[in-house]
Amino acid sequence: MSETAPLWAAAVLPFALLALAAVTAGCGAAVSAAAERGPAGSARELTSRAAAPLREALRLLVQQPRTTTAADGALRRAGVALLPTAAVLAGAVLPLGFRSVTDPGVGIVWFNAMEVLAWAAVWLTGWGPNSALSLTGGYRFLAQGLAYELPHMLAITTAALGAESLRVGEVVARQEGLWFALWMPAAFAVYLLSAVAMAFWGPFGHPLGRDAAGGAAAELGGPARLVLLGGRWTLLVVAAGFAVPLFLGGGHGPLLPGWLWTLLKTAAVLAVLLAVRRALPAVRMERYTEFAWTVLVPLTLLQALAVAVVVLNR
Repeated sequence: MSETAPLWAAAVLPFALLALAAVTAGCGAAVSAAAERGPAGSARELTSRAAAPLREALRLLVQQPRTTTAADGALRRAGVALLPTAAVLAGAVLPLGFRSVTDPGVGIVWFNAMEVLAWAAVWLTGWGPNSALSLTGGYRFLAQGLAYELPHMLAITTAALGAESLRVGEVVARQEGLWFALWMPAAFAVYLLSAVAMAFWGPFGHPLGRDAAGGAAAELGGPARLVLLGGRWTLLVVAAGFAVPLFLGGGHGPLLPGWLWTLLKTAAVLAVLLAVRRALPAVRMERYTEFAWTVLVPLTLLQALAVAVVVLNR
């Protein structure tokens, strides 16, 4: 079981996640620039490329908010605010080393529930402006959720099954000798894929797609757009971070302290997720739904069955 962090950690958590999201966005911008314009010629150019998200954030902070006819402002504001809120609440059960803000007995269920809040957030953001393009983006995320959620749930349930507990701290404790990723590779791979979809990132970026003029964010400008995009980056960080206690042994590792192992493993997972943006093409959602339900769901069920047999014979 994880130790509970001091009370002040709950106040620090949003800022820590926001800082990690900003660093990840900077790395993503540097990787994208390198792919489009070639490697940076100097450290100054590399820094300038990595600082592009910061410049964009400052621009959005002073930009005039956009308005649309007959918009439901309250609904739009609720959706925009809900996305980073859901990401931070999901991050509350992430242990840094062996200490987390909270370690409830149903921590894995809590994480999944906060993820579903993100569905509502994007849909509300798309519905609020009374615009066809933003509504299309909102509904795209709901369709995407129907495709990835079932294999995603089976993947995280498999980790809980291996630990015989829904408490995140217990899942970490069970991996002291062997990481779950080594004997649950299918569940780990499915989790990583669904983490990308959960953060509507890369090949699963349809909810904010350019073909729909930005989708759910089409009618957002100024600080509201900044909060939504920041929430998406925070969600990506949290989804990557949850892979560490579920499948990569949490803070377990030689020589280094647990908190440093957690950060290193999270950085490695984030690097993989950033690379996915370039490695995989955009996926048409009806085709991914077919793939998820006919391939990923049976695959994760077989993985769960194999884990159940191991658990019963301990």
